[in-house]
Amino acid sequence: MQPEALSAKGRTSPGRTDGPEGAAAQPSLELLVHGVGGATPEEMLGDPRTELVTGDRTAGIHRRRDDVRAEERAGERAGEAAGEQRGEGGGSGTEPVQEAYCWSNLTSGNGARALWLVLLPFMIANLAHWMRPAAPARHGAHRAYDILVRIFALTLTVQLVLAAGEVTLDLLAWQCAGSAHCVADKSWLGFMSAESGGWFGGPGRRLALAALVPVLLTALLWWLSRRTWSIYESAKPSPRAAAPGTAAEQPALSLPGFWYGRRLVARLRAAHTATGLLAVASALVAVTVQADDGTGGGLRATGWVLGALTAAGWVAVVALVCRSGRTEAEPDMGEDRRAVRALPLAALALLVAVLVHTAWSRPDWVSTGRLPGTSVFGGLAVAQGVLAAGLAVTGWALQRRATGEPPALRGLGGACVALLASAVAGVFSGGVAQRVADWLDRGATPGENGPLAGPPVVLSWQATAIPLIALLVLLLALAGGWRMWVLRRRIATEVAGLYPTEHRYTEDNDPRTGRIAGAIARARLTDDAPPALGAAALATLVLGAAAVLGAWLTGEVPGKAADGAPGPLPGLAQTGQALGSWMMGAGVILLLAMGRQAYRDPKSRRTVGILWDVGTFWPRAAHPFAPPCYAERAVPDLAWRTSTWTTRTGGCLVISGHSQGSVLAAAAVWQLDPDIRGRVALLTYGSPLRRLYGRWFPAYFGDRALAELDDQTHAWRNLWRLTDPIGGPVRPTPPDGRPSDVDRKPLKDPLAFERTAEHPLPAAINAHSDYQADPAFAVERAELIARISVAPAAPAEEWPRQVPRPAGEPAAETADGAAAQGRTGMSSA
Repeated sequence: MQPEALSAKGRTSPGRTDGPEGAAAQPSLELLVHGVGGATPEEMLGDPRTELVTGDRTAGIHRRRDDVRAEERAGERAGEAAGEQRGEGGGSGTEPVQEAYCWSNLTSGNGARALWLVLLPFMIANLAHWMRPAAPARHGAHRAYDILVRIFALTLTVQLVLAAGEVTLDLLAWQCAGSAHCVADKSWLGFMSAESGGWFGGPGRRLALAALVPVLLTALLWWLSRRTWSIYESAKPSPRAAAPGTAAEQPALSLPGFWYGRRLVARLRAAHTATGLLAVASALVAVTVQADDGTGGGLRATGWVLGALTAAGWVAVVALVCRSGRTEAEPDMGEDRRAVRALPLAALALLVAVLVHTAWSRPDWVSTGRLPGTSVFGGLAVAQGVLAAGLAVTGWALQRRATGEPPALRGLGGACVALLASAVAGVFSGGVAQRVADWLDRGATPGENGPLAGPPVVLSWQATAIPLIALLVLLLALAGGWRMWVLRRRIATEVAGLYPTEHRYTEDNDPRTGRIAGAIARARLTDDAPPALGAAALATLVLGAAAVLGAWLTGEVPGKAADGAPGPLPGLAQTGQALGSWMMGAGVILLLAMGRQAYRDPKSRRTVGILWDVGTFWPRAAHPFAPPCYAERAVPDLAWRTSTWTTRTGGCLVISGHSQGSVLAAAAVWQLDPDIRGRVALLTYGSPLRRLYGRWFPAYFGDRALAELDDQTHAWRNLWRLTDPIGGPVRPTPPDGRPSDVDRKPLKDPLAFERTAEHPLPAAINAHSDYQADPAFAVERAELIARISVAPAAPAEEWPRQVPRPAGEPAAETADGAAAQGRTGMSSA
């Protein structure tokens, strides 16, 4: 890249010395941020001798041992650089001191975190919150969208707790313990057998004991959420001055409170903990009310009172969820200790009363068939479908007012992702219930030819839909393969243009040409993901609705409901039910096997961690039991380090981010003071900022947000390759319409087509890796340093600091739960 191209923005800062020689007069630092999968400091710095200079083993800044005190030798380095440049007639100057920010342990640092795979539906639902289109901040559909997502997340918590209850309450305590045939070969269940005559032989006491499992599951989710909350959501943002203009006029990621969601997560955690306890209480109340129906007396009246109190608890939970909005205009230091503690404790007290009422002696009560109230799984499926449809409507309404390039799925991405979360949760709950029922029934088909009634009918119907969805996914994969083959043949004719000086080896049928064309074709398939996801989501919605309808109309499992039907329908129903049941169970077993392998093998643990690197970038704004947001620790870390180093040394700093690290780097630059931002350059490579985040999260990384980041950043350069399936051009369009110089033309990959003096062996096709090995990397970094302002920094003690509210003082809120003086996530654009 030529210097005249770099000056296209025409922005200079007072006191800046143009050119590499001037830039070398001040200390310069390159802060490296790795991408998905993680990297060690030794790998990032290319030196086995590294030291931790700040931070901890979870996330910290590392340097080469020889560079720990590099700033003290800045004058000596500058003199040597000037002498070298005078002797060589100029050049790009010396390389900056390098630091490596390693954050991989925030997501994949130990084996226990691999078990977060079980929380996959919660993580997916949380993503739906951030996928709303970039409509104007005052659009009324923002609030409706956020409320729908939070209620949808609430149904997933209910589904998980009731799935555990289905196994322990229904299959074990109600059906198996009440059947002499089922208990015959299970001595460990004998004390609960109805034939034993023991204290736990009655249905009520069996249910009360079995209810402890879903209660303990809820307690475990609460503990995990609170433990991670105290680590991730508690990282304070860096001090900074208030930006000009109102919060609604600023990009959401530039607001001081965006990465500080401590108060919101505490509220949602209280609501979802109470939800889990109330779900268990509701299941028990539904059973006892039916058992006491027609008997009269105090038990029946007590049951109705407990039912009314449970209903009141649900109203309180929904009200808290609906009014829990994000406050981003400033860090919300308030705490809702009474509300956060009162709701779960009240739900726990109510559950204890329900357990006592359930365990009360009822001599004539026997357990037959399925546990009453298990039809709630069908109701949950309907509720989730309706909520997803509501997200589609509000997303469409928001997209109609949005500007810029249309996002993925035209604003329906949140609805599609919500359906995906529902499908994954259904596989988890149905798979576990089907396999446990099959084990308890000694291999008989649950609900057909065995002594047990089996799991709820709707779960068997949903299992029958799994093979059809799997067939659709296979067809989509085949279509993708066909498209890649067609693209490869077309691209092969264009490879010669990438290597004009080596054209004699670029025939279309040359193996080297085919490999390069295949890499480019595979990279372009990433852009075909939205239609495939939309098709899968639509199929999930249609087949899910058909499953619920079939269960409600027939009341039988598909294989039994199809008896006597003409043609091959009975056989297809039997096959689909059995195959789907095994596929659901295999999916759960595969997930657990991945978690076990990740616990034992660090390499597998890093592979599992890649999933969380992508999915847990966003704060927990919808589901508090989702895996924690590592960016709420990483972004403040980067912003603090950038601010303190530039203020203390007055030097130039390049934040160099690869892949997901480029997203963290951009988010950190958004959080800097304008005067500090003038001395910071941004170098991104293999970046998904536009290709992934801009398309799927347009309200935060869309055209307007990236254009404003480009306008506010003094120096930004983005490197990408045609063969990269993740990274791509950023192409921000500035508000004034002038062209942006952020994106460099695509780098050659491989660097040489044939063997050359510089590459005596065939050059590798790097795709998404090894950007720093490209000669263009050092050139671009040197040019960025030459552009950065070198004006002296203000002393650290003179930083403009925000004055946080006292810990017990809540933010002033409007009726909708948002801070009156701040911007909320539901109105972000």
